[in-house]
Amino acid sequence: MRSIVWFRRDLRIADNAALFHATGHSGNGVIGLFVVTPRQWLEHAEADCKVKFWLDNLAELSAELAKLGIPLRIETTDWFSGIPATIVNFAKKHECSAVFLNREYEVNELRRDEAVASACQKADIMVRRFHDRVIVPPREITTKEGKFYSVFTPYRRVWDSKALDYIESSPRPAGQPPLDIKPSKIPVKIPGFDFSKFRDDLWRPGEAEARHRLSKFCSKIINYNLARDIPSAAGTSLLSPYLAAGVISPRQCLAAAVASNGGQIVGGEGATTWISELAWRDFYTHVMVACPRVSMHQPFKLKTDALKWRTCRHDFEAWQQGQTGYPIVDAGMRQLNQTGWMHNRLRMVTAMFLTKNLLIDWRWGERYFMRMLIDGDMAANNGGWQWSASTGTDAVPYFRIFNPFSQSKRFDPEGVFIKKLCPELGSVPKSALHDPKKLTASIKELGIDYPDYVVDYQTGRERALAAFKSLGSSST
Repeated sequence: MRSIVWFRRDLRIADNAALFHATGHSGNGVIGLFVVTPRQWLEHAEADCKVKFWLDNLAELSAELAKLGIPLRIETTDWFSGIPATIVNFAKKHECSAVFLNREYEVNELRRDEAVASACQKADIMVRRFHDRVIVPPREITTKEGKFYSVFTPYRRVWDSKALDYIESSPRPAGQPPLDIKPSKIPVKIPGFDFSKFRDDLWRPGEAEARHRLSKFCSKIINYNLARDIPSAAGTSLLSPYLAAGVISPRQCLAAAVASNGGQIVGGEGATTWISELAWRDFYTHVMVACPRVSMHQPFKLKTDALKWRTCRHDFEAWQQGQTGYPIVDAGMRQLNQTGWMHNRLRMVTAMFLTKNLLIDWRWGERYFMRMLIDGDMAANNGGWQWSASTGTDAVPYFRIFNPFSQSKRFDPEGVFIKKLCPELGSVPKSALHDPKKLTASIKELGIDYPDYVVDYQTGRERALAAFKSLGSSST
């Protein structure tokens, strides 16, 4: 029997369930397959930098698979709808009788995989699927009544009790005699995507780089709880692009964190806090599986769909470009635009500013983030945006609205991050960066070219409160 391993967002050899099981099952060898779907990626708002990162990691993966005697082939079809025929034809051409793949959970991806399974069944091709993108599979955590958890804290308590049961990694697959099939050349261009601004100095591809980042981070994980909210500090793991592309597995991350935490899920505050981030990642996938509507442009809290969002393009573009007049918001958006990544604290600040201070539909912001983020993940991005917009699973009422000046004073008190990303504010005294009146006065006195506030903070806050309050108590 010869088998296909259909790679998607699992671009690694280590701890890859589908790859491991395929190599143990296939006496006549394994062929790797990756399907490029340019128009589908555009429709899904996949970022230029993310697609470039995928291709770079495919090149690394292809080289490592070749050492195992496994060729990686590339096929292209514009849409997901073309994949079933592509895979069946590929399997027939190369005399493959099985397809191994790791599950994906978004609605379109689920439908795609069901269509592939159906087409393969008709062609007498076996399909085997594995949970690999999460630590605890989505339907393994339920309430005593068998329902899904809609609030993170109780979910996390159950997750803590189960996660170690899933921590065991899939062994590294054995090599195979080389097949008479050459690996494909990895594309360097994809129609519709611009790779010219990709920061390859920031995002080196490959499993070795991901493991190095994990090891380096775990050597200082003890301080994560203190450093994670400081955007000017190297306090986060910077592993999110590698997790999103599957260059490293969440199990590998959990195992390393637990090893740094005395073998426990809950222990030292730094490691425990980072492990909580891995749990959040599982939680948002759990929510997406339980409520598919959240990946179909609908809010988790259905009543909030009646909110009268503003459709002001001028304000939205000011936010996109980092020209709102609020330094911490502008710095965050410029970091996103320049690097394809944004510090997590600033993701919350910028998202809440758009949805609350500007009262602009969270879906606008969600799509823009996906278009720009190298680590864009449907479940996590949607979950974060709905958390910020108070349309999601968060238990805190809608009246939580971050004050950008309070946030910058707390998390960038010296203005180091702000001045790096907003160099025009370099001569502004640090105290003025966190005080709207002082900032306005300093800008005028120094003759700085920096925009006025796109909205008065208090005015925007009151407008948001009124909009949410009009929905009634169920909006909380």
